[in-house]
Amino acid sequence: MAQSSHQIWEEFLKRYYWDDILELANHYPEKRSLFVQFSDLERFDMELARELIERPETVLNHANEALKAVNLPANIEFENTHIRIIKLPEQHRIQIRELRSANINKFIAVSGLIRKATEVRPKVINAAFRCQRCEHVSMVPQGEGKFVEPYECENEVCGRKGPFKLIHEESEFIDAQKLRIQESPDDLRGGEQPQTLDVDVDDDLAGVVAPGDRVVISGILRSFQRSTQQGKSTFFDLVLDGISIEIEDKEFEDIEISKEEVEEILALGKDSQVYEKVIRSIAPSIYGYEEVKEAMALQLFSGLPKSLPDGARIRGDVHILLVGDPGVAKSQLLRYGVRLAPRGIYTSGKSSTSAGLTATAVKDEFGEGRWTLEAGALVLADMGLACVDELDKMEADDRSSMHEAMEQQTISIAKAGIMATLKSRCALLGAANPKFGRFDRYEPIAKQINMPPALLSRFDLIFILTDEPTVKRDTAIAEHILKAHYAGELSVRRDNIINSGITQDEIAKAMEVIQPVIHADMLRKYIAYTKRNIFPIIQDDARKKLIDFYLGLRKQGEDPNSPVPVTARQLEALIRLAEASARVRLSQTVTTEDTDRVIRIVMASLKQVMTDPETGRLDADIINVGMGKSQRDRIKVLKEIIRELQEEYKSAVPLEEIISKAEESGIKKDTVEDNITKLKTVGEIIEVTNGRFRVV
Repeated sequence: MAQSSHQIWEEFLKRYYWDDILELANHYPEKRSLFVQFSDLERFDMELARELIERPETVLNHANEALKAVNLPANIEFENTHIRIIKLPEQHRIQIRELRSANINKFIAVSGLIRKATEVRPKVINAAFRCQRCEHVSMVPQGEGKFVEPYECENEVCGRKGPFKLIHEESEFIDAQKLRIQESPDDLRGGEQPQTLDVDVDDDLAGVVAPGDRVVISGILRSFQRSTQQGKSTFFDLVLDGISIEIEDKEFEDIEISKEEVEEILALGKDSQVYEKVIRSIAPSIYGYEEVKEAMALQLFSGLPKSLPDGARIRGDVHILLVGDPGVAKSQLLRYGVRLAPRGIYTSGKSSTSAGLTATAVKDEFGEGRWTLEAGALVLADMGLACVDELDKMEADDRSSMHEAMEQQTISIAKAGIMATLKSRCALLGAANPKFGRFDRYEPIAKQINMPPALLSRFDLIFILTDEPTVKRDTAIAEHILKAHYAGELSVRRDNIINSGITQDEIAKAMEVIQPVIHADMLRKYIAYTKRNIFPIIQDDARKKLIDFYLGLRKQGEDPNSPVPVTARQLEALIRLAEASARVRLSQTVTTEDTDRVIRIVMASLKQVMTDPETGRLDADIINVGMGKSQRDRIKVLKEIIRELQEEYKSAVPLEEIISKAEESGIKKDTVEDNITKLKTVGEIIEVTNGRFRVV
């Protein structure tokens, strides 16, 4: 067995990592870590790799000393450098819930989400004490846990037991931070609660991660005895002593793209079919919905966030709402969006409180008992995509906390003495069901969406997905679903039955229907590339086209008797979408091709949602106020009728009289009853006795 020693490590480092050591020397002391891949260690010496797992403390000490002892060409000496072991193989990557006493003091890796991170604070590792009697200074190395003071003065002449004073200037400090890592939701079996593990990191690992990051942390598992009020307990707590951190789920800026991939991306951008390819790569297992998928593609590419000279910020993210009948695959589309976004968070509205979506103040359990902020879904999805299902089922208070997150893209907190503004620069993809389960095609859409107008107006695009039986479409959907299931069946049988006789080619052929044209990883890199390198500027003819379209719609509202068709919010949505459309083509300019595309998408959305069923005209107030102009006019007429009848009767007016008078003015009976209920709710009219009303 190859015993670990300085010589073995020195030989290994020189053979495998000489270039990296020179690179480290160039950037020392800003960089102090050398990252060593576990597979290289195994290739060099299997026994040494095994020893690292079994006796990590000794082996890592040898490794760190060997690195410090390396003779460098330049006059640089490594003092506080670290060897960080990364990329542990699967058998040493242990789930948090499977940690057992056998893993204590072994080298392991755990993966999960960072749930909490304390501030980075200095920790003393070597304390200098001055004896108050003889002025002698003695150094006391500090371990984990309690602060250790000298027992007696080291000076032989003195030898007293203090008192001692800590000298800050001569003590050695190191940056330290405590993290709490939680199991990834993907690894959980049904009904299980995610378990957590505390991690101690120090020096250059402190301050690397933020809550919400998906990470793999390698380190040595330690155990600490619990203390209770009755004394010490026989139970011990587990803490991971962090040696290395690998961030898995990166933002667009951090995704690494190789040269070959860049060439592939550029070739894709020049392809005239690039839009079709991107659309067909989004949720290919779901049939149809080309318009929704196109909007989702533009949402992933997003417009440009702009910071103006006066300090204002205009968001670049596109918010989309899908409202539809049950069983039209809304949740599937949301799940796919999460997979494509580099930072995707999926949550369901029914189970999300405002704290779960935005942020909440909680008592810190790291021992100090201070109040800290815990980030919710919209904060964790910063620079990514937040998918919220069942938006209509949320509590009213919780929904109101989303207004600021959607428009200003910040979340302001004033709780438990903490005043903070957190960033939530994420796009929101929401899904909701109609108020009565299914859409009624004869009722205005806004009435059927159980959401406040203030929130609806913040969505750039709203799509209505109805489930209307038609032979042609239903046949196509049924065939698509059965083909997808058939491909899945073949794959399952091949995996589970040896000598099943099913070839990989057969599966590939069957899978063609549901295979994305651009693979999810490639599409993610394509989006990352555009976000880093493509910042389109709108051309004059494209700008004119948008202005003409906007003015053309607004003109309809100039007549005092007609409704306001669109507001400036829709114009901003058009600009954002046009920028995203240019990014898909890897174009640095927004052309009329882009404006035509987004005008088509926005008009489709507006017609579905903002058309007044009575006049057939667009009316922005249906979404912005929750009531169209024709409805407001009817309510005015109705109040006048009640007022006139009230003077005639000299008391409250029976409902039948109001209905018959309103029908003379051309207002239907059910509309009258509906509007009277509304007026009663807002306190404009009062029901004096049963079925008799008067104006307030």
